[in-house]
Amino acid sequence: MGEIKKHILPVREVDRGIYNLMHDGKKKIETRAAGPRYAYIKDGDIVVLKCGKDKFERTVKKVKKFKTVDSMLKDYAPKDIHPSAKTADDLKKMYRSFPGYTERLAQYGVIAFELSN
Repeated sequence: MGEIKKHILPVREVDRGIYNLMHDGKKKIETRAAGPRYAYIKDGDIVVLKCGKDKFERTVKKVKKFKTVDSMLKDYAPKDIHPSAKTADDLKKMYRSFPGYTERLAQYGVIAFELSN
């Protein structure tokens, strides 16, 4: 394995609830549109989750990239990605609530980071 790198994953203040779930270990899989910004994150790297002035670190246990949200949901249950998402539709509705996210998912696919506690 190569050199362990640190990457910052910003979380918008409006999404502090998601940040808190990750901080408390209740959300163990973080997903992002798989654009070039996240292409270099590898298994074993450290992510710094940052929301406002608050931040904490987690080790990335595994990185998986998918062409679509539906293909990701063959590997992960919606509640694994967000504890309040009971169904695939719940998760997709949450993604649609993020500005520009539907377009970025269509362009880049989705990347999932399995995080340590």
